[in-house]
Amino acid sequence: MNITESAISLNVADPEASGAFLIEHFGFEIAMAADGFVSLRRDDAGFNVIYLRTGLETFKPDTHAAAAGAGLLVVFVVDDIDAEWERLQHLVPVATPIETEPWGERYFQVLDPNGVLIQLVQWV
Repeated sequence: MNITESAISLNVADPEASGAFLIEHFGFEIAMAADGFVSLRRDDAGFNVIYLRTGLETFKPDTHAAAAGAGLLVVFVVDDIDAEWERLQHLVPVATPIETEPWGERYFQVLDPNGVLIQLVQWV
């Protein structure tokens, strides 16, 4: 097997709002878009983030078309977590303020317009 690209795909009520959030606050750009679908890329991210509108008729399997991935985290490892915290804490809804776990994970979490948890982390 040779993996040529990677992506994470999330079902959300408003894919355009989540896409705009990643563009505005995290520097992503649109790779592809259509009605109910947006794929975002960033050269240094290592994967695309895809948002699909919940309930799309084309989603397979259809038994999962309405699922929105509760409990899922989209995680970006960064090289200066404190600078990102300073930049974002007053711009976006914060779910978890910055903290450091005993095992060396320093992180915080924000919420996109659809309630998707986005976690920024740095290992210290």
